[in-house]
Amino acid sequence: MADNINFELKRDGDISIFKLNEERFDAGIAGLVKGELTIILHAEDVSKLIFDLSEVEYCDSSGLSAILLAFRILQSKEGHIRIASPTKNVKTLIQISQLDRILPICNTVNEAIKDLENA
Repeated sequence: MADNINFELKRDGDISIFKLNEERFDAGIAGLVKGELTIILHAEDVSKLIFDLSEVEYCDSSGLSAILLAFRILQSKEGHIRIASPTKNVKTLIQISQLDRILPICNTVNEAIKDLENA
């Protein structure tokens, strides 16, 4: 299990962008991502989050559960989440699990920002 995760957190107005700079988003790091997201979403008072998955080549159910945790936290405070730039494999996993019904997928971070500006 990893001791830390490589990610970037940026702000664009009232929108936070969480970019996971990891090739694998699986059980090895999902717990750490959940911890970081919980802190960020509560401490930073985030209501609009973009989850940038452009660097992630592989994601499993553990990774999806971390994204769903962020979704539930945001939903509890009437916030919004967008998935941005998922690789083909990750996008397929999200669609197969039908999570694209509650996790809107955008092709780019800029597209997600435009979408959230209207949310």
